[in-house]
Amino acid sequence: MLYLLDASVLITAHNTYYPVDHVPEFWGWLLHQAENGNVKLPQEIMEEVRAGRDSDPLVQWISQEEVRQALSLDEAVDATLVQKVVTTGYADDLTDVEAEKLGRDPFLIAYALAEIAQRSVVTTEVSRPSAQRQNRMIPDVCRALGVQCCTHLN
Repeated sequence: MLYLLDASVLITAHNTYYPVDHVPEFWGWLLHQAENGNVKLPQEIMEEVRAGRDSDPLVQWISQEEVRQALSLDEAVDATLVQKVVTTGYADDLTDVEAEKLGRDPFLIAYALAEIAQRSVVTTEVSRPSAQRQNRMIPDVCRALGVQCCTHLN
């Protein structure tokens, strides 16, 4: 199983229990998992994390060549799968404003959908089944598409 990490996983880990500069063991373990092909970040998610402040230790860590190389999922997204995620998982008639609010989540889910039996999305987002359209959460969109998803609750 390949676990595709949402940016929320790294950001939450760094900002709560495992700051990069205080618990390097966690980040070393994560790097080891990435080097062994167990966890990866699609390019779109990598960019989301790297968009933080340059002085942020997480941004500095993930910007290191060794870390970037190990964590990067080395493949291009299938645009038809991204479209399927948007239309099936969110709504088929989103406005431009609504679509912009989706961020990079549809890309993450599309990468998992590309090899649905061998991939799982990992996020800190919590299911909100009553949410509609652009407000749907990753676990609910994954469920609608049959994509495996891990949260801190499972």
